[in-house]
Parts: sequence; C-alpha cells; structure tokens
Amino acid sequence: MQALVIAAHGSHLNAGSASPTFDHADTIRESGAFDEVRECFWKEEPSFREVLRTVESEEVYVVPLFISEGYFTEEVIPRELRLEEWDVEQWDSDGTSATHTTLSAADTDQTVHYCGPVGTHDAMSDVIVQRADSVTGSRSVDDGDFGLAVVGHGTERNENSAKAIEYHADRIREQGRFAQVEALFMDEDPEVDDVAEFFETDDIVVVPLFIADGYHTQEDIPEDMGLTDDYRNGWDTPTEVDGHRIWYSGAVGTEPLMADVVLERAADAGADVSEAIERVRERTRDPRPAAGD
Repeated sequence: MQALVIAAHGSHLNAGSASPTFDHADTIRESGAFDEVRECFWKEEPSFREVLRTVESEEVYVVPLFISEGYFTEEVIPRELRLEEWDVEQWDSDGTSATHTTLSAADTDQTVHYCGPVGTHDAMSDVIVQRADSVTGSRSVDDGDFGLAVVGHGTERNENSAKAIEYHADRIREQGRFAQVEALFMDEDPEVDDVAEFFETDDIVVVPLFIADGYHTQEDIPEDMGLTDDYRNGWDTPTEVDGHRIWYSGAVGTEPLMADVVLERAADAGADVSEAIERVRERTRDPRPAAGD
C-alpha cells in the first residue's frame, strides 16, 4: 500500500484557507493514484504531528502545499513528522530545485518520501498560465497582447520566497505566450502596488502565487493595485487602472490543475502515478480550445 499526504499551512482565522487542499486531495483520491490520501495542516486539524498515525500504508509520499522552500518545508514539516535523519542538504537545492529524499519516520517506522514544495515545481508554470487564461473570459492569452504579472509575497527574511516567483516568471517569459511577463511582490521591490508602471501592454493579467485566497489576495492586493477603494465592495474584471485593463485572478492555488503538480511531485519521488496524472490533467484542463483550433 502507498499513501499520499498533502501538508498545508491552514489558518485559524480564515475558514476557507484549507479548501484548496481538500479540493486537490479529493481530485487525486478520485483518480485512484494512491491507496490512501490524507490532508494535514500546521494551523488546523489534522496536524502534521499526528497525520502519519492515521495512515495504514507503510510507504508514504509527503508533498508540501507551499510556494517556496523555507522555514516550513525545511524545518517545521520534517520535525513534526519526526523525520530524524532529515537534513536540508539532502535536497541539494539552490532554493528552487528541491526534489525529494527518502527517510524513515521515527515513531511509525514508515518509509517517507519527502518531496519539495509544489510552488517550485516546473509544472506550476503551466498552472499559472492556465489561471491567467481562465480569468480572461472569451479572450485568450495566446492572442499575444497580454502582459502577465506573477505576484508573490516577498520577504527579506527568506530569499527563496522571491526566487520561486522569479523562477516561474522567467520560464513563462521564455514560452513567448505573453507580450510581457514581470515578477512583482507585496513586501519588496518591484511592488505590485505600481503594477501599471511596469507594463506597456493595455491588458495585464495578475496572478498571485499563493496557495489559498485570504487576507492578502482578497483584500491587500486588490486595494494596493487600485482595483477598489474597499475590498468589501468588490471590483470589476477587468478594472481600468492608469490606462491599463487589469484582469485579477486570485490565488493560483485554487486552480484545479494544482492537483497535477502534487502528483508530479510524487512521481518525481518514485510513485507510479503516470496514468493518474493523465486523468487529472484531462479533468482539470481549461475546456476552451487552444488558439487556432
């Protein structure tokens, strides 16, 4: 038997914070990829510390539903799962290239394949693009006249926070699907508050690289960009700001295709889930035809 554990932050303050985790777990559960699929959280139940005790399988794939490598993925989750042989050097990562390592859980003796976070996986670039395309209605980003702003939190306390955002912005820029791609941040330069100043395109899609919608994505960012004076009054999509049309998507982690990234992480660690990945992609892909079809 093999199990998948999806580890997310959760929130005591935002009841909807865990919803994307449960949604993606349900999608993977329905795909039949694993004998067991469990969700666990830092700020909600079931907790990181107890989750392995709820799993019967002797082999467990743990995928952190986090955007960047840092405190939670390198310290909190391994500690709470009691992965006593864990050392961050086992990931051999430059801040965006963590893959997986195999360890033994001290109190359950289960074999744990501990994976890098979903936010730095290459497949996340596809999720960002799909998220951007899904918010523009009948228009496609493949028209070539859209700019894309990939937005992260950013923090001076963890340089990897910005690395993940810049990594995907660079990868998407190389695809040539957008006329312009920029990485912007909430708490460091360049700031999303000034989004219109960084683009020459009339249309700008703004995709926040956050796992769940909450205070930052539903209050801070819309007000900071000038979409609304008061988030409680909502905003139009698109909203004109300084001569540009801003198409705001909300948190990328709510995009159904995120389930594919979780499976990709497990596959990289050795899980035999290739058929399940195809089923999940078929279920979660954007139903609109590609440009030219």
